[in-house]
Amino acid sequence: VFLPEKSHGQRSLVGIKSKGLGVCGWILLFLSFLLMVITFPISIWMCLKIIKEYERAVVFRLGRIQADKAKGPGLILILPCIDIFVKVDLRTVTCNIPPQEILTRDSVTTQVDGVVYYRIYSAVSAVANVNDVHQATFLLAQTTLRNVLGTRTLSQILAGREEIAHSIQTLLDDATELWGIRVARVEIKDVRIPVQLQRSMAAEAEATREARAKVLAAEGEMNASKALKSASMVLAESPAALQLRYLQTLATVATEKNSTIVFPLPINMLEGIGGITYDNHQKVPNRA
Repeated sequence: VFLPEKSHGQRSLVGIKSKGLGVCGWILLFLSFLLMVITFPISIWMCLKIIKEYERAVVFRLGRIQADKAKGPGLILILPCIDIFVKVDLRTVTCNIPPQEILTRDSVTTQVDGVVYYRIYSAVSAVANVNDVHQATFLLAQTTLRNVLGTRTLSQILAGREEIAHSIQTLLDDATELWGIRVARVEIKDVRIPVQLQRSMAAEAEATREARAKVLAAEGEMNASKALKSASMVLAESPAALQLRYLQTLATVATEKNSTIVFPLPINMLEGIGGITYDNHQKVPNRA
């Protein structure tokens, strides 16, 4: 008879002590104790078992689980002939999901692999509710990964790995609740896409970058033209500023490149220096 019982706040499928041992059970229990006493001290070495700190022992007496939680760690007593026990490791287990070929929502074939970290928190549920808890969790992780990624597009898979991992973890935790499993973490390791698609995506990204660069260059030219327009308006107000800028440019070129520079000197640049003008220069020979 299987009756639901609560284990760590969760419902289990197995019944713990739903019925007593019965008359035959108590007779066999008495005979087991008698056998242990007759064969003492030899039997004590066979009946005492050591359970490590990270292990728990689920004891079956005449096919029935003896407690609502597993025994251990430390020494436990196993009666001969009527008791059997199963050790359960409570340490975190790493489940490596092999690459799964998945068809995304936008009809792109890709291969995705991942890793799941889980541990057993209820040894009784892990032993009584599922045949092989590790194999069941492994197959469930593969199926959940395919189901979740099949509803996403390729861009969502590439950009939202953390969100996808959290969704897979939630689904696995809900499904393995009755197995005594708690999923600690889920990670998407790698997403493999076809080579042709990789080339297409690279060409698309390169074209996008080139278009963005052209737009930025055009905006820079426009800003430069506005600045030059403003500078020309300032220079137009003061002709001497243009000449000073001309000399400053020549000085900068001479400093950066040590070479001889030959440039024409407009005669109007000498106007205002010592009262020399073009007309005075022509009148000097006539006086001679």
